[in-house]
Amino acid sequence: MSKPQEHTSGSDALSTTTTAPPREKHFIPLENNPQVMTTMMRNLGLSTSLSFCDVYSLTDPDLLSFIPRPAYALLLVFPVSSAYTTFRTKEDASREEYTGKGEGEEVLWFKQTIRNACGLMGLIHAVCNGRAREKIAVHLPLEKSKCRTYRSLFAEPNSPLSQFIQSTTPLPPKERAALLYDSPTFESAHAIAATQGSSAAPDAYDEVDLHYVTFVKSKEGNLWEMDGTRKGPILRGKLAADEDALSEKALDLGPKSFLKREEEVGGGSELRFSIVALVEGEGFDD
Repeated sequence: MSKPQEHTSGSDALSTTTTAPPREKHFIPLENNPQVMTTMMRNLGLSTSLSFCDVYSLTDPDLLSFIPRPAYALLLVFPVSSAYTTFRTKEDASREEYTGKGEGEEVLWFKQTIRNACGLMGLIHAVCNGRAREKIAVHLPLEKSKCRTYRSLFAEPNSPLSQFIQSTTPLPPKERAALLYDSPTFESAHAIAATQGSSAAPDAYDEVDLHYVTFVKSKEGNLWEMDGTRKGPILRGKLAADEDALSEKALDLGPKSFLKREEEVGGGSELRFSIVALVEGEGFDD
């Protein structure tokens, strides 16, 4: 696995499938930096028992053994190549637009309507689904709610993530997207995180050709591909009780399928892939 350091987003490259309101809000692309991601989501209410970490190999047992388990979700960063575009266009042609809502949903999916926000969408999909969702605090710790950097974001003592899930669960996708689009809390949190990476932050209106997609294991044991620029969540397969998002089967159904497609169709010349995992364990101090 390569580790691209640049900020990444694919919403510009996928402009034909990213629905945006007329005023079209743009975000600064979020760097695929586990420490920045961990800090951002913990400040929004994610438990400190969870963190994001780099996955440097999908095949080396020694490198995989260093990653804390279980892994609840994987965020894949990949190039929007012609091979991928052809594949997704063909796959989406036979699918209906997702209309799910309510407590009966297996996964909570959000349509992306903000340009260059696929990193934020990936993080939201990772923490708001599966067992990770149970790790979101209802109330922020006192030190978080009084933090000078973030206290202006929080109008209420409840954690933003907890409030967000409660507010969006009953809504259909269009209304969910509108709520996120108009959220000053998530916009401000993203703006702070986008300037804290190890590389220089690009402009919000820059065109980029890398994109985030998230793979999550639901409580029902299914592996879902979550991408706000698609027609809805995509069921990729069933996992056993002891198989997490980083298990061999999950990797075959998810990230490895992207790599295999590039090797078979694109000739294997495109190497700009990287993966960040949401895991149980203390990865970073924030």
